[in-house]
Amino acid sequence: MNLSVRGQQIDVTDALKDYVDKKLRRLEKYFDAPLASEGYVTLSVVRGLHTVEVTIPLPGVMLRAEDRSDDMYASIDAVVDKLERQIRKHKTKLNRKFRQEGSLKTLFADEAAATTGVAPSEQQTDEDHEDFEVVRIKRFTFKPMNVEEAILQMNMVGHNFFVFSNVDTQEVSVVYKRNDGKYGLIEQTEPDTY
Repeated sequence: MNLSVRGQQIDVTDALKDYVDKKLRRLEKYFDAPLASEGYVTLSVVRGLHTVEVTIPLPGVMLRAEDRSDDMYASIDAVVDKLERQIRKHKTKLNRKFRQEGSLKTLFADEAAATTGVAPSEQQTDEDHEDFEVVRIKRFTFKPMNVEEAILQMNMVGHNFFVFSNVDTQEVSVVYKRNDGKYGLIEQTEPDTY
């Protein structure tokens, strides 16, 4: 895997690059073949917090993780751990999908078969039975309001997002609180016609 490491408000030293490279190479054991895609790593420091963002585009999936702490090396370690958990969580589902399509070799290596010699079909894992269970349903009527009122409502209820009927566009919109403390707006668009 090729890595593109860049810094924002931080000089990326050779030692830092080497540490990122060494840690992210740990992920290669999860794949059947060497990755041809390029991974993108952004290191930044904002208000004393050392942030690491990693994005690795793969066929049919995008691996992405972010972590921030008081120490850049601790953030790198934590983001690699998050990526490993993400890979373990999704590898069974993705391998099953690729096997069913028949067009691609499995994306992720089966680490248990490599270490135990037991074929994947003989293994029973919790990942094979992953359910996407909806545990709560909320229904409510959208009150038409502008963006500013929606932000006020969101802050009043203490949520980090708020769905509302936008009085300006007559569409359903979502306001959300960003990690930098500012706000974002998601608006509905017309689907492309072909």
